[in-house]
Amino acid sequence: MRAPDLLQRLIRFNTVNPPGNEGEALAYLEGLLEEAGWECELLSGVPGRPNLVARLRGAGPGPNLALISHIDTVPADPAEWQRDPWSGDLVDGYVWGRGALDMKDQVAAETAACLALAESGWRPAGGDLLLVVAADEETGAHHGAKWLCETVPDKVRCDWVVNEGAGELVSMGDHRFFTLSVGEKGTFRFTIRASGVAGHGSIPGVGDNALLKLAPVLPRLRQQPPRESTPDTDRFLERLLGRVPGDLDAALAEIEAADPLLAKLLADPMLGVTLAPTMAGASDRENVIPSRAELVVDCRTPPGMTGDEALERIESIVGDGDWVIEFNDPVVGNRSDYEGPLADAIEAWVELTEPGTEVLPLVMPGFSDSHWFRKAFGATVFGFCPQTAMSLAETKPLVHGADERVAVADVELMENLFTWLPPRLLGTAAVPGSSGS
Repeated sequence: MRAPDLLQRLIRFNTVNPPGNEGEALAYLEGLLEEAGWECELLSGVPGRPNLVARLRGAGPGPNLALISHIDTVPADPAEWQRDPWSGDLVDGYVWGRGALDMKDQVAAETAACLALAESGWRPAGGDLLLVVAADEETGAHHGAKWLCETVPDKVRCDWVVNEGAGELVSMGDHRFFTLSVGEKGTFRFTIRASGVAGHGSIPGVGDNALLKLAPVLPRLRQQPPRESTPDTDRFLERLLGRVPGDLDAALAEIEAADPLLAKLLADPMLGVTLAPTMAGASDRENVIPSRAELVVDCRTPPGMTGDEALERIESIVGDGDWVIEFNDPVVGNRSDYEGPLADAIEAWVELTEPGTEVLPLVMPGFSDSHWFRKAFGATVFGFCPQTAMSLAETKPLVHGADERVAVADVELMENLFTWLPPRLLGTAAVPGSSGS
């Protein structure tokens, strides 16, 4: 089955998370893969939320390559869409539906490639090829990749991993680049909480209004902590600009002058800690002076930054006040070095597919399942799912948005990569009696 056809079928499984209901879609993929010769397991931490782990064993020992993805999606409001979000309609070269870009396109491309490889008779000469399609990524992976890596690590142990996170084709001057994610920023979301004394809203002088204590914070959060360089930002800027700049603000201005979207979406979030206030709460009655008020801020940090280091940056912006700061389930970001066989293979595919185009390694501002595989196994994990038919400007607003759709040409390009990559990394051992090589 070709990837675009499989994508249409997958979109028609409503896997909005919550509740997820990933089981039916994953059972469908399991059936296709088992028929092609794959060893498959559906592994669940809770009933009805399985993860698919499929394996094509090699003829001998060697490093394992995992192609990973997630099948769950965010919600969609049909009233906001031109087409049914779960139609999987194919119109004018685009497949429409929730998950078309995040990330059932990659699920379909990886699965179609794995089916084609097995049906051709290909087997790894050394090491195993794994296909991992997880549940629950959109709400924290507690029943998905995190659970797999922490609870049944031997089922998904691997050395190289390809996941979501990048692959757009971007330009800077006369140079073209495929983006590739080497890491994800940490998540150090925090709550700023103030306490006071409740009172009647008609007598402001009686209580001690906790909400007013937080009033100075919001204007301060219009600023961001100072920009910081890391080995990843240095490599990113060197490839993009041809040099490692000494002044990060000037470098960002130079990128913005050439391509404002590239600066806003890729460069700016990489260059240090970011702070975005997202939620606020106080009294639950309009006539009660609040005795408690809080403000939630989404804080993202460069890979490797600790909580103490993050707090130092946070306090440099919010300053002192009559409040406390508490982190909400913090996660230190991680990364992989951009080197070794997986990097070499991707560079080779890029040169074959788009001669003269370079790879632009970057750190994702968001978070993905890649984190859990790095943390559990020390694996080299890259986010790379190539697209050339749709631009960065087209795709970014559609991810988690209305009218999500993906170009068929891009899904076919993804399938090409995932068919080419495993034999390059794992070698070829033909199955006796097969028609493949």
